[in-house]
Amino acid sequence: MLQRLDLRCASGTPTPPQNLDERLPRARLDITKALTLVEPLIDEVRRRGAEALREQAERFDGVRPRHLRVPEVELTAAAAALTPQLREALDLSIAHNRAGHEAQMPTNASTQIVPGGFVRQRWIPVSRVGLYVPGGLAVYPSSVIMNAVAAQVAGVQSIALASPAQKQFGGLPHPTILAACYLLGITEVYAVGGAGAIAMFAYGAQGQENLDEPVLCSKVDVVTGPGNIFVAAAKRAVRGVVGIDAEAGTTEIAIVADDSANPEYVAADLLSQAEHDPAAASVLITPSDRLADEVEAALEIRVSKTKHSQRVREALSGPQSGVVLVDTLDEALDVANAYGAEHLEIQTRNAREDAAKIRNAGAIFVGSYSPVPLGDYIAGSNHVLPTGGTARFASGLGVHAFLKSVQEIEYTREALAALYSPLAAIAHDEDLPAHAEAVAARQECLSFAVDDE
Repeated sequence: MLQRLDLRCASGTPTPPQNLDERLPRARLDITKALTLVEPLIDEVRRRGAEALREQAERFDGVRPRHLRVPEVELTAAAAALTPQLREALDLSIAHNRAGHEAQMPTNASTQIVPGGFVRQRWIPVSRVGLYVPGGLAVYPSSVIMNAVAAQVAGVQSIALASPAQKQFGGLPHPTILAACYLLGITEVYAVGGAGAIAMFAYGAQGQENLDEPVLCSKVDVVTGPGNIFVAAAKRAVRGVVGIDAEAGTTEIAIVADDSANPEYVAADLLSQAEHDPAAASVLITPSDRLADEVEAALEIRVSKTKHSQRVREALSGPQSGVVLVDTLDEALDVANAYGAEHLEIQTRNAREDAAKIRNAGAIFVGSYSPVPLGDYIAGSNHVLPTGGTARFASGLGVHAFLKSVQEIEYTREALAALYSPLAAIAHDEDLPAHAEAVAARQECLSFAVDDE
């Protein structure tokens, strides 16, 4: 089922570390091609607002929503319809994620650079955000929680959320999505999906007077949330107009495991991410032939029994998934760093020590009892993570996505005067004498300028 890539020395010339990424299984997404498809959709929303959004919902979701903004009564009804068990689980997930994100909050700082001269670091939340929650093959109330809790902990005061209209629910988003919004206190919710939702957040959208929507949605400062390739392309198109978290691709898991790993655990975890999407990536990196064989055998049994068997089999047998065989555990860790997985599990004898050697991963799951689904729902971490190797330079969603760092500079006249000479030297070297004159214009500094001459 899983293809095998043998990087061991005995199999031929070893792959240089700098070329590892080119050989590893990877989902390839052509964002550039998708851009040509989403740009007209974005332009339609800019020009025609609610009318264009309704047409796009009818075209892509098979339903024309009567209400693009979901009435609050629908949120209340959705929450009331939750089973006690699910409501308790969602409340627990919210509480755990709130605790995890509160630990991320940076603190303001004040530094005295010279006597009387201070630089202060302030963290300020953006004013308004747009959160996107996908529809598609699964329902993601967990994504509502991951996006919203991070924004709320950061201190964002105005939060809007969009999720695709669902034909089976009369043009509303899935009721569990609505219920999660209710539990989080989010009342501005839209039955809008895909590129249209990103455009609505970036540019705002006018409504239609005969539908009691003179202004449907005001523009936001930051857009976050996962989605398909068209959502990713739309984010790229509006980047610079608004801030974005990332251009998220299809989900992926990599597992570094040695011969101490339980093959049933490894197989179950590879399968857990494969059920997301036929294009999902599941990669095992190991120096153990025996483990690879046992994982393959366990997968055959598990795939035949799982609910989404066809979807899982397609994902596991695709070019984006596979087993990577290496000579040593250190080489396995090198491969993991080259791959930069969205989710990386370490199932080895010394998992914590091995995890410390990882530089590139969206999130690292340490040990046999920290499977990715724990992070997907209830660990207290965020599951909106960098994909496609972008973990080399990007981080998962957290409070920082909704915060701005601002410096405040405050100097006394004495502190300013004391720094006139070095400031003037740099200003004159850059042929910007007015910079020095701006300091000399303060009468207390003028004598320093005369003395220097």
